[in-house]
Amino acid sequence: MTDAAGERPTERLPNRQLVAMSLYWFGLSSIFAGLTAILAGRLEFTGLVEPGQEGRALFATTIGGAVIAMIVQPTIGSISDYTTSRWGRRKPYILIGSVLDVVFLVGIALSNDLLAIAAFITLLQFSSNFAQGPFQGYVPDLVPPPQVGLASALVGLFQILGNVGGFAVGAIAIATKQFELGLISLGVIELATMMAVFVGVREGRTPKDRAGRSWRAIAAEAWGTDIFRERSFLWLVASRLAILMAGGVLVNLATFYLARSQGLTQAQTGGAYIVMVGLVAVGTVISVVPSARISDRVGRKRVIYVSCALGAIGLALVAWASVLEVAYAGVALYGIAAGIFLAVDWALMTDIIPKASSGRYMGLSNVATASSGVLAVAIGGTLMDVVGGPSQDGSGPRAALVFAVTLFAVGALLLRPVVERRREDAAPMAVEPIAFT
Repeated sequence: MTDAAGERPTERLPNRQLVAMSLYWFGLSSIFAGLTAILAGRLEFTGLVEPGQEGRALFATTIGGAVIAMIVQPTIGSISDYTTSRWGRRKPYILIGSVLDVVFLVGIALSNDLLAIAAFITLLQFSSNFAQGPFQGYVPDLVPPPQVGLASALVGLFQILGNVGGFAVGAIAIATKQFELGLISLGVIELATMMAVFVGVREGRTPKDRAGRSWRAIAAEAWGTDIFRERSFLWLVASRLAILMAGGVLVNLATFYLARSQGLTQAQTGGAYIVMVGLVAVGTVISVVPSARISDRVGRKRVIYVSCALGAIGLALVAWASVLEVAYAGVALYGIAAGIFLAVDWALMTDIIPKASSGRYMGLSNVATASSGVLAVAIGGTLMDVVGGPSQDGSGPRAALVFAVTLFAVGALLLRPVVERRREDAAPMAVEPIAFT
């Protein structure tokens, strides 16, 4: 049920609906967190590439998928805004994408060639974003203003817990050398969480009217030039990119950091990774719900600034640490920062986007999410290789983490022009789709 302007939902949702709506984030997040850990473990310990090339190899295997994700997610999200089916406008895409995810994870598990692995990762990015683009429209579709903070907190919580679960699966796979079993386990997790959403979440607003336009024109609308009028949205996406890149450096290069900078064996690296995962989980659980509630009172931006400061301090500690105990303290602080950011950033994005086109705008916002990891690897991983050299010196991962600290500062600066307001308070903008000749 929506308000008179057809912009915001007005019917309060029971808490069980909010939890069911967010649960799929656990499955989606666990896939790429676990895949990143497992791929890094294979590169570091199984000799897939020459020593000193691991960071660049990680980038090479993920760049194609990142480009696909940036294209697919907004496009399919926009198409789902107009989709009519017996299951609603979001669920068909969620089901198809999830099933394909499992198929491509099995493909990665059975591949021993870097080119084949890269091909399946690219396909996995297509299918995952085919599901995620429409799925993330549910919060703007269904959640009324008084519950946006709580709903966003749950989104952030399950995203982080999904990352934690994926990292845990990856760490166990590294420690036990069961890489194939780890990848298949990630697929099972995603299917289970998808079914909770498919069965437990009702559809929201009715689809938008295509007005006789072709699906090709609808797909092109995702990339319409009206997006440039949404200045707060664009600044927020840029800020999100920098902040997520900072965390992406730690996430993607943690295996190399533990093995090289802390001098751990393969088994010890897997064990230390599990400890890090647990610390991030604890930090997230502590911070995610209170931070969203606080942002309802003091504003979203102020809370995100606090997140950036805590994240920068945490990663600086990890970069500087000569012993694991200090690194663990930094990781715990980063976990608190990550929980704060994901909950409040999502709430701010929900506030400022046009609700009738939520699939499109949430898809576009996650261009930052899709590209953050690969850009973190491209820059951080290359910096690690250059500084560490063929000898795989421990200074390489530390240099990458120093770079990550600066990204938090950049993210805070980019957030400053964002205007905190309800998007429906502004006059609606006409869509100017790309014309095909």
